[in-house]
Amino acid sequence: MGKLAPDIHRELHRFHVMGDLVAVELSIRGTFTGPFETPAGAIQPTGAKLDIPTADFWYIENGKIKEFNCYVGISVMLAQLGVQPDFASAVKAG
Repeated sequence: MGKLAPDIHRELHRFHVMGDLVAVELSIRGTFTGPFETPAGAIQPTGAKLDIPTADFWYIENGKIKEFNCYVGISVMLAQLGVQPDFASAVKAG
């Protein structure tokens, strides 16, 4: 996301420690000032403020990180980038 939003940063909201699992609720924030490359071409920047809900999961084993997963609210992100889903095409394809 560096080119998409050079001012990108992560704002941490809550930490949950459950044994060998650490879950973090956070937001990815920045300004849409760079092109967003897609298979259909680049979406040009709009200057929109991005505030994307995200969750990170850290799995620890023997004091070391065994696995890390990051889940991003993609529908929120796309809406903030001005991308709307094409439901009509999906309905026709079904």
